Amino acid sequence: MEDMDIYQQRLAKFIEEVTIYPVSGERFAAGRGDLEWLEEVLAGGARIVQLRDKESSGRALLEKAQAFRRATKRAGALFIVNDRLDIALLSGADGVHLGNDDLPAGTVRSFAPDLLIGVSCHDEEEVGTAELRGASYYNIGPIFATATKKEAREALGPEAIPRLSALSKLPFTVMGGIKKEHLPLLKSLGVRRPAVVTALTAAPDICRETADWIAALRLT
Repeated sequence: MEDMDIYQQRLAKFIEEVTIYPVSGERFAAGRGDLEWLEEVLAGGARIVQLRDKESSGRALLEKAQAFRRATKRAGALFIVNDRLDIALLSGADGVHLGNDDLPAGTVRSFAPDLLIGVSCHDEEEVGTAELRGASYYNIGPIFATATKKEAREALGPEAIPRLSALSKLPFTVMGGIKKEHLPLLKSLGVRRPAVVTALTAAPDICRETADWIAALRLT
């Protein structure tokens, strides 16, 4: 990938290497901090992590993001920041994930052309316009009911995955209440990259659980 520009290198890594997509959630981690979680998911083989922290101050969040960047760089993993373009840029992250109330993806793309940009999608229009809006990948969710968001949307159900994913050629993730026992069904529907919070943050052994998910996703 030496001849590719930075964005293309990041996108190729996302497409070729990412399976499990761990998202941080300190309040669901049984007293363990985000940095402890990070070390465990990376040790388990994760090739991407997303820092999602809506409680920390800007200064504290930047310091945490910089620590995430150092750890992910050592591990050769991609690092995505949820919502905060400023934190993503200042920490040297590989990308930013944007919800529908965040900055428009097109604006972010024009300002930061090297970043991977993920967008959250819940319906046909959002998926169908994801690429035009500047996204590198999109997330479909919530698939199942979830308690990780205070104002969670109604679950789409797994049957929505093939219907929505057919509307875009971009790589996609799925999220929302996903457990390991759901993987055979999700894989049969074309899912390669489930994004999870509590499935890993609440696991007694985060490293082993991460490795188990990756192994299950790689099974044909």
